[in-house]
Amino acid sequence: MTILISLLGTKALGIVIFLLQEAAASPAAGAAAANRFTMTDMIRNMGAVAIGVVIVLLLMSVYSIAIMVERYLTYSAAKKQSREFAPRVAQALKNDRIEEAINISDKHRKSHLAMVVSSGLQEFRAHGQSSDISGDEIEASKRALQRAIAIKTAEFRRGLSGLATIGSTAPFVGLFGTVFGIINAFQGMKNAETAGIAAVAGGISEALFTTALGLLVAVPAVWLFNYFTGKVDGFVVEMDNSASELVDYFIKNRTKQLKP
Repeated sequence: MTILISLLGTKALGIVIFLLQEAAASPAAGAAAANRFTMTDMIRNMGAVAIGVVIVLLLMSVYSIAIMVERYLTYSAAKKQSREFAPRVAQALKNDRIEEAINISDKHRKSHLAMVVSSGLQEFRAHGQSSDISGDEIEASKRALQRAIAIKTAEFRRGLSGLATIGSTAPFVGLFGTVFGIINAFQGMKNAETAGIAAVAGGISEALFTTALGLLVAVPAVWLFNYFTGKVDGFVVEMDNSASELVDYFIKNRTKQLKP
């Protein structure tokens, strides 16, 4: 997705530069000036502020891409291992093999369901060795499940605030460069003998470049932030459901032991 947006942004920027080249080819500007107005020349002629803005945006882009890749791999691994874990642990609990269920959970450490189930089962096992399992012990298992869900949810949300920050601030960083580009354009118009496009082309192109780069960094960050937030919300629902089912299992297990 980021590569596609980068290609589109580069294409759009190339069109803008082409239009500026055509405009600079007017008789007042001279054909020689138009031929020298290339993408390379535009970058070389950027001011210190524009270069600083570009560097900041590139750093933000690299950081956001790193978060996107890391979060995608984390969520994919959690989903894959959870699909393998769920039927196996369900079968073990159906046969009241708690130790086997815990061992299965330990083998699926990247699964969010495995972490939650393992925490609940270990707490239940620690208090459930006696013949009479009290309600307080079941409540302790519930609290262990809630802690595990809170910890795993925080792990899933790690890095997403950075994506949100980049998505919301990158356009303003690009706009900062845009303002200085426009200022440079007016300064060029003031210092030039004529008010043709050649006098303002450098400043305008600088402004457009920083604007486009800011949007190019922000749009993928916003898209992926919303996508990953939806994934995390789905994982939280799955963990809550698993915790509820496990509590039901504890209650049924206690009922069996209370029967004469």
